[in-house]
Amino acid sequence: MKDTLRALAAEGWTYLATNKVPNPERNAPSELADAVGTVLGIAAWAGTAAGVAGVIITGVMMAASVKRGEGSEHMSRLGMVLGGCILVSTAGPVVTFFFDEN
Repeated sequence: MKDTLRALAAEGWTYLATNKVPNPERNAPSELADAVGTVLGIAAWAGTAAGVAGVIITGVMMAASVKRGEGSEHMSRLGMVLGGCILVSTAGPVVTFFFDEN
């Protein structure tokens, strides 16, 4: 078993070292590309709306806690909501940075 794995690893490194890495062309049907773009656009819009709603809800909860005189950990909740907002807003540019051919 170890010999087989070593042989596969050696062959893989040889394959990579000789620059024979396949680079397939993009040839998705335009209907599929349009549908995927629409779904991703809706998902981005929904993520942004959820982030805004999360910030508003956290703000309301913070205001209600202060009014009642209760201390709570709303800042950590706000940090998680803002972290999610950052993740949603940077998802597209990060993927484009790593996978764009230009």
